[in-house]
Amino acid sequence: MLALVALHAIAAASAPVLVRQFGRRAFLLLALAPLTAVIWALRHTGTVLDGGAVTQVVPWISGLGMELAFSLGALQWLMTLVVAGIGVLVMTYCAWYFGDDSPGLAAFTAHFTSFVGAMLGLVLADDLMLIFVFWELTTVFSFLLIGIDPTSRASRLAAIEALVVTTLGGLVMFVGMLLLGLEAGTLRLSAILADPPTGTATTVAVMLILVGALSKSAQVPFQFWLPGAMAAPTPVSAYLHAASMVKAGIYLIALLAPAFAGVPGWHLTLLTLGTLTMLVGGWRALRQNDIKLLLAYGTVSQLGFLTVVLSIGSRTAALAGLAMLLAHALFKATLFLCVGIVDKLSGTRDLQQLSGLGRRMPVLAVAAGLAALSMAGLPPLLGFVGKETVWAALLELADGETAGVAPWAGTLVLVGLVVGSALTAAYTLRWYWGTFAAKRGVADTVLKQPLGTGFAHSPVVLSGLGLLLGFAGAALTAAIAPYDALLPAGAHEEYLALWHGWELPLLLSALTVLGGLALFRWREAVCRLQARTAPPVTAEGLYRYVMRAVDRAAVEVTGLFQRGSVPFYLTVILGVVLLLPGSALVLGLLDGGAERLTVRLWDRPAQAMVAMVMVAAAIFTVRSRRRLRAVVLAGVSGYGCAVLFLLHGAPDIAMTQVLVETVTLVVFVMVLRRLPDYFTDRPLSVTRYWRIALSAGVGTAVAGFLLVAGSDRVGRPISERFAEAAYEFGYGRNVVNVTLVDIRAWDTFGEISVLVVAATGVASLIFLDSRSASIRRVFDIPYPEGVQKQSTSPGRRVWLPGPRTLSPDRRSIIFEVVTRLVFHTIVVFSIYLLLAGHNLPGGGFAAGMVSGLALMVRYLAGGRYELDEAAPIDAGALIGSGLFVAALSGLGPVAFGGAVLQTNDYYLSLPLLGEVHLVSSVGFDIGVYLVVVGLVLDLLRTFGSRLDRQILRAEREAAQARDRSGERVGDRAVAQQAGDQGAIS
Repeated sequence: MLALVALHAIAAASAPVLVRQFGRRAFLLLALAPLTAVIWALRHTGTVLDGGAVTQVVPWISGLGMELAFSLGALQWLMTLVVAGIGVLVMTYCAWYFGDDSPGLAAFTAHFTSFVGAMLGLVLADDLMLIFVFWELTTVFSFLLIGIDPTSRASRLAAIEALVVTTLGGLVMFVGMLLLGLEAGTLRLSAILADPPTGTATTVAVMLILVGALSKSAQVPFQFWLPGAMAAPTPVSAYLHAASMVKAGIYLIALLAPAFAGVPGWHLTLLTLGTLTMLVGGWRALRQNDIKLLLAYGTVSQLGFLTVVLSIGSRTAALAGLAMLLAHALFKATLFLCVGIVDKLSGTRDLQQLSGLGRRMPVLAVAAGLAALSMAGLPPLLGFVGKETVWAALLELADGETAGVAPWAGTLVLVGLVVGSALTAAYTLRWYWGTFAAKRGVADTVLKQPLGTGFAHSPVVLSGLGLLLGFAGAALTAAIAPYDALLPAGAHEEYLALWHGWELPLLLSALTVLGGLALFRWREAVCRLQARTAPPVTAEGLYRYVMRAVDRAAVEVTGLFQRGSVPFYLTVILGVVLLLPGSALVLGLLDGGAERLTVRLWDRPAQAMVAMVMVAAAIFTVRSRRRLRAVVLAGVSGYGCAVLFLLHGAPDIAMTQVLVETVTLVVFVMVLRRLPDYFTDRPLSVTRYWRIALSAGVGTAVAGFLLVAGSDRVGRPISERFAEAAYEFGYGRNVVNVTLVDIRAWDTFGEISVLVVAATGVASLIFLDSRSASIRRVFDIPYPEGVQKQSTSPGRRVWLPGPRTLSPDRRSIIFEVVTRLVFHTIVVFSIYLLLAGHNLPGGGFAAGMVSGLALMVRYLAGGRYELDEAAPIDAGALIGSGLFVAALSGLGPVAFGGAVLQTNDYYLSLPLLGEVHLVSSVGFDIGVYLVVVGLVLDLLRTFGSRLDRQILRAEREAAQARDRSGERVGDRAVAQQAGDQGAIS
């Protein structure tokens, strides 16, 4: 089952390549993925019909007890055939619906294939967390498919509407799943259903899960998003309305009903909202002129019908509900595909303009007619077979045979569904008449081209299945029986059949058909009544009002807090720290926490001396008026911290601190070039006193946090076992480095991901242009005026050529000589730190910092051109490559049967070097190394090279301004002299 889902993921990834190679015919190849799922499900038919289940469990994160669990029972088997089977027919239909030059075809194929795979994974998943993952994936891919046309405002708004509603419902459902798993003691759904928990917490959990199901299946009050989804291409609508997305909520209700139909509030919620949804959807469908929108509202109505039936929780209702679910998938997919054909060939979906298509497309008219008869509940279609059993289940409900539902409530539901079914028959007849009938006063619709056989094959096959299955009631009863057996038996045993005799269900079917005919006959009067009784407030209007209010609130909050003032931002952040955690600290100390504090001033006197230097540097920093002096003094505190690490016996951390502090100091100095030399010399104001008080308070609070955290330890720290684990499992003696790349490798991977985001933010916030550098060969570098150009033949590389591009007053011969002497040594030392870090001080981060310092030396010696010569690569590519290498090294052990990020060691005998001990985690260290080097390179190009360009541009503009000013002074002098001479003459 995991392979089936993975097959769809692979197909989706290869879809753009297939589209470029085969055009729209790529859909035929991609349809092989869901076809494989259909064949696989049919192969397990015997197991499922015998009441068994096919399961698969793949360990995922064993430490957290998380597994990729899948299961195929009777319900999942039927849903797999629906999801994958209709997916095959819709994808083959797309090969004729789209053209080779259709915009966004490659993206559409990838998204649609992913959509099918996500829905298949949702159906087969047997773990609550896995269900949620696939649940949200269907939301994401439906959003991408509905909004596939970025130029259409209607598509964008509809996609956002569907995303907001279903995502919010999914998040509520997620809370319910966590609560249910906590109550049951397991996340495995099959285990929860076999032994369902009880109690108030379980009731709350089930109700929260139902919120997700109701929002996904567009039940009142969430029904408004589904008609808007018709903005998607018609194949998407056909699949979304018939087999996926909206069926996810129905599937979840059917899945939970055997175990939780007796939970308080289950019947009240689902029976009420389902009945209202059927009535609202059917009533709105009656007045639509767009045949696609009419079907969309019809889907809302039918989903309400399915919600009611599958929530009853009896065997008769379960049998009828699954039969109707299958029938709905077949006839609704057929009708939507017919709409797509009509729209493509006629250019309109307005039923007031369509006329005579039944004569021009008889095959399509017959297929649509069969689907329409099934939707209206007429024999001998599957829709009639299912609806007959639905009436039997509702009569049981009205007779009080369902626990928890009073007879009067059951009678109301029965009446509501009879009226809703009459509305269904009415809008079905309106749709068919509006699409295919010849209308008086309306010219016959002209087709752009004749209907091809390939274009019509999918609706013909689907409608044919609806007809054939109408005669297969016994086979369907046997197929549904394993699921049916999970529910309590009713007063009598029901079965699916075309003929049950002259009974009350047949009379109810006749009443719905007659009611539908009457509503269609007086449709004009019905439309006028709808216009007069339209409610002033609708769900769509309420949604738009809420969204406008959210947008307005966001603007106001942004205007209040995002002022563009860094001091204000720091004040807010530090104020929150002081107010919330600081208050908790004070309360804890007053509640006896002060008595538990244990303070040891120092382990050796040298620590006190270093601390005094750091305190003095901090005081002088805040007292300094010169920016450069303040930065250097702040660096003294950083270097002092490194000395403290060294005195505590942590050379690795001390070295890293020194490297980070050095890089930070250099970057600060680069930025200071564009800032005034001195801070403002304003007198102390009230605001500055408040800032001083806030700083002192935050400093005191942080000190208190550290003291309390160190004094209130109640258990032995896990780090005590790190030394042993580092040697036994990480195969290294450097505990710090092994911790980073093995014991806490997940944390390190997250941290380098943060570095990637930080680098991207720096590059995008400071400068809006690309990261790529303008790499030029030495002989192409423009030399400043007054600098003698040295001849360099093409192809010859001169080491350290950048200083020749600088003006003489900016060159430092001593710096250039030192750079030539130490650069290669620094690079070699960084590689040594990279390879030796597993057993000695070093590691990927420290090695990357050392390499970054080497690049800084090159830049400081020769300027931005020298930096481009030293690192002729895009910083973003280097950072991305590092993240990729780290991820690849973490996944590598899986290919050999290991776990993610598992470390293995190897002993190699090499010439001259002898036996070398290699560890696989060095690959992870290399990834960290590349990320850090790329980050430093990004900082150098951002705060170095680009600021250089700004400074040179400013100097050039100032010189030009001085020249223009001199010319104007000269002109005035000449004019004055000429005037004087004129006066003399």
